[in-house]
Amino acid sequence: MKLRPLHDRLVVKRLDNERKTASGIVIPDNVAEKPDQGEVMAVGNGKILEDGKVRALDVKVGDKVLFGKYSGQTVKVDGDELLVLREDDVMAVIA
Repeated sequence: MKLRPLHDRLVVKRLDNERKTASGIVIPDNVAEKPDQGEVMAVGNGKILEDGKVRALDVKVGDKVLFGKYSGQTVKVDGDELLVLREDDVMAVIA
């Protein structure tokens, strides 16, 4: 199954957080926070404006982005956990 986001939505795959602190302490999975960074896997056509025109999205496939911890909707596709969110939920593109 493949996902094709509509309008101003993105499909993002979360990037794994470090499982070890700088001092060497290993953080178990059940205590670790959800990562707030991810790689864009697919993008929609753009946001439909009030006058009917479509504004293209600023992010593209392959960009690494920063988003809020509780943004979007989590879905499972072929065993992968993906996040579907709006472009407005993206705070920055990581260079």
